[in-house]
Amino acid sequence: MTSSQAPFVVSKTAEIDAPADRLYGIIADYRSGHPRILPPAFTALTVEAGGVGAGTRIRVGMRVFGRVMTFPAEISEPDPGRVLVERNLGERPSVTTFTVDRIDATRSRVTISTELPVRTGVLAGIERWMTRRLLEPIYDAELTKLADVARESLPQGNA
Repeated sequence: MTSSQAPFVVSKTAEIDAPADRLYGIIADYRSGHPRILPPAFTALTVEAGGVGAGTRIRVGMRVFGRVMTFPAEISEPDPGRVLVERNLGERPSVTTFTVDRIDATRSRVTISTELPVRTGVLAGIERWMTRRLLEPIYDAELTKLADVARESLPQGNA
């Protein structure tokens, strides 16, 4: 980050009625799981290498304030089975982290958190407000879709 930018974090957390390993599996599967949890703000997700977890490379399209932005990202797993990181390799780098914490055998806490650079100075407050206003509803929708997909994949009698 340059001296005219400082890190800014936006995150949302939800408790979901599903085992942690099931939720993490959906998030880490960029071929069939992850695309199912993306809200309409995402216009595309293409797997360029790998497909599940660390080493996966993707290209993502996202509608931001009426404009579609496409960027490459690389996936890592600093804590496999619990923490997955998407590093945006585009012109405006950011890091999105998915953290899945086990509450008990059938319930988990999932957090989506993005750290991105924003300006400092007079424009900082406006940019932070706009970024939060854009990302928080997207993360709420993504967490809701994650719960729905996990519920669909639960064996009968465990829903």
